[in-house]
Amino acid sequence: MKTSHSRYPVRLSQEQRRWLEMMMHTSTTPAKHYVVARVLLMSDQWQGKPGHTDGQIAEALSISRRTVIRVKQRFVQGSLEVALTGSFPREHPERRCLDGKGEAQLIALACSKAPDGHQRWTVRLLADRMAQLEYVEHIGPETVRTTLKKTS
Repeated sequence: MKTSHSRYPVRLSQEQRRWLEMMMHTSTTPAKHYVVARVLLMSDQWQGKPGHTDGQIAEALSISRRTVIRVKQRFVQGSLEVALTGSFPREHPERRCLDGKGEAQLIALACSKAPDGHQRWTVRLLADRMAQLEYVEHIGPETVRTTLKKTS
């Protein structure tokens, strides 16, 4: 089994090390955070000493080697907070096409009479009409579908 210390070398500051050690001794620490703390402390290249290998950490904590690598990667490429939360912050936060007012307009439109030549509203017709009436700049049929599903 290939082991590597250098792919994501973990170097904790004294403050980070103390905080993780304190967190491990607190009874309210979630199990996931406890495991992350153990991985980081065991990986730490403290006072010039190499940390344990990924395989040794995985075996000691009864987790997969890939989990060890992911925790170390999140810490090195992100921060301690990223390692604990388990995900990188999104570069583009999710923007909603419809706010509460837009949802109300969509529902009112869907409850109204279908346009001439159609027996009922389709999600594509609703999306086109929402843009045509300038309730929104653009909206896709899938957004219309999920919004109506959520509100019905």
